[in-house]
Amino acid sequence: MQKQQIPSSQLRRFGWLVGGIFALIGLWPLVFRSEAPRVWALVLGGLLILPASVWPSSLGPIYRGWMMIGHALGWVNTRLLLGLVFYGLITPMGLVRRFLLGKDSMRRQFEPEAESYRVPRQPRPATHLKHQF
Repeated sequence: MQKQQIPSSQLRRFGWLVGGIFALIGLWPLVFRSEAPRVWALVLGGLLILPASVWPSSLGPIYRGWMMIGHALGWVNTRLLLGLVFYGLITPMGLVRRFLLGKDSMRRQFEPEAESYRVPRQPRPATHLKHQF
């Protein structure tokens, strides 16, 4: 499989951005708490900013690894974390509302004597769309 060529401008932005964030992490204790800087973060920041400025194509493997980590974290976030939130928070709230409080927010009860389940709405004038924001 052939590796896709990443534009130098994208690699340069990546190096400056991620390196700058590491540099900020490294300088944070010095600036805000008058403590010793975090040397490891300053070294990582320098190892990204310097090649980004001089030879951006050298950051290709680092960028690919960073993006693989980002895709893995995205997969975890969408599948596991959002699933936990839905089944651990939203579902119990719905069950409590339905079975303990007797609420049916979506009005899904079966009513055999009803002619229609349509909820009539009052029409709005067309001017309500003029100033949407």
